[in-house]
Amino acid sequence: MADDSTMSRARLLAVAVIWLFLLGIGVAVWSFWWKPRTEQVEQTRIEQERQEIYESTSSESRFKHSVTLNLDSFSGYCGFRSVDFFNECGKHGIRIKLTDDEANYSKRLGALADGTCDLAVFTIDALIKASAELGDIPATIVSIIDETKGADAIVAPEKRFPNIDSLNIPELRIVCVPDSPSETLARVIMAYFNLDQLADDPFEFVDSAEAVYKSYQSSKPTDNKVFAIWEPYVSRVAANPDYHAIIDSSKFRGYIVDVIVARRGFLHKNKGIVGQVVKSYQKTIFENRNKMTEMILEDARQLGEPLKEEQANNLMAGIWWKNTQENYAHFGLTSGHKLQHIEEICVNITDVLIKSNAIAKDPTGGSTNQLYYDGVVRELYDTQWHPGIGPEGIRSETSLAVLTEREWKALVPVGTLQIPRLVFARGTARLRDRSLAILDKLAESLETWPQYYLTVIGSTTSKGNLEANRELAKNRAQTAVDYLTQKGVDENRIHAETSVTNGSTTVTFVLGELPY
Repeated sequence: MADDSTMSRARLLAVAVIWLFLLGIGVAVWSFWWKPRTEQVEQTRIEQERQEIYESTSSESRFKHSVTLNLDSFSGYCGFRSVDFFNECGKHGIRIKLTDDEANYSKRLGALADGTCDLAVFTIDALIKASAELGDIPATIVSIIDETKGADAIVAPEKRFPNIDSLNIPELRIVCVPDSPSETLARVIMAYFNLDQLADDPFEFVDSAEAVYKSYQSSKPTDNKVFAIWEPYVSRVAANPDYHAIIDSSKFRGYIVDVIVARRGFLHKNKGIVGQVVKSYQKTIFENRNKMTEMILEDARQLGEPLKEEQANNLMAGIWWKNTQENYAHFGLTSGHKLQHIEEICVNITDVLIKSNAIAKDPTGGSTNQLYYDGVVRELYDTQWHPGIGPEGIRSETSLAVLTEREWKALVPVGTLQIPRLVFARGTARLRDRSLAILDKLAESLETWPQYYLTVIGSTTSKGNLEANRELAKNRAQTAVDYLTQKGVDENRIHAETSVTNGSTTVTFVLGELPY
């Protein structure tokens, strides 16, 4: 009996253990699966009900697309920050999300590369430099925004540095903001003027235009420093009678150009959206074309950096906003104008960056067409799209006046161009073939310096018959002038002269301007 009792208790204990085990499993299932699932189902029901209430009491969103656009606070981009632009994009269901990256172009291109940015604004030189640094070109130019025409300048003490030639010293330091249009201006003169004595790296970089201005304030007129800066700081420095602008961006064309770029993947899938953003921007600029000063003032106020009206006027005068017709011209869709093709602009800027050691090589490998896509602008052209009511034409550079002989002699030298030595047949004024190629290149370059006169100076040695030597020097200079005019250089802006005997038989090319 004792054994039966013991066995019964053992069975009861086993059953109890099994029930406790099953109960534990049940509790666990209820705690870790059933209860959370029930709560999740209930939460989902509540959320669905909440969503239904929101949908039934809300209107349909006007935005069907969201586009991120990276830029910085440059006043030339005021159109992108305007209410008119946002409203115009909104009419077509596009929400614009602006990101100010403080002109960090490497970061900007990186955002395009990793897909966190759809569109961005760039200066073409910054796009090329950043692409060379990245080793890839993840974005392509789809439209031209503007061109700087005087907003940037190199200012310097006038007695110490009267012209570009005077900069040709190893001690020179160029104070500027890295990757800025003002740096580009400095690199343009480094690439095309005879500045062979400059240090390999003559730049003294600071982090802002204000820092450049402070460097000017703390310097002395005898220091070997010049300042590459933009408005409104240019006007502030120029107010000092001891300082002047050696050169500003109004004197050349096609080097400081702002563009809209699109991420290639985004453009491939959303060409229509990109086109609509471009149209919205062009419409904004067109409708505000006669009140850009007001737009600049309002933009500066919104950015917390208010400007005086005079400063805003100077900025407006220094920026050439490109309209729709001018975009057609730059992309080669129209003829009968003198605006440069976008590819020519890209080639010239790449040349400047390589010559001034900003980049080691062309990131496109010579295929400059990789930098731009004409399909967006072409579609506008093919559909005869117009941004608004009223005429829109293609503007051109101001032509230089015809000079008298006295005025030619009164020209103020700006700088001597960096031109390989011309070679003539011995004792004659007949150019060798390789010299013709040099002049061909010079004729192209002169198209980018439309606001300067060119004096071609023939020099001679003191050996032999001095009078015959001077006649030969004059004839050689005239031969170069004649060839350049045949290549399209305006005969009113080019003049042959003979220098005093300087010990060498050469032809030099000096850009100059009137003294007023």
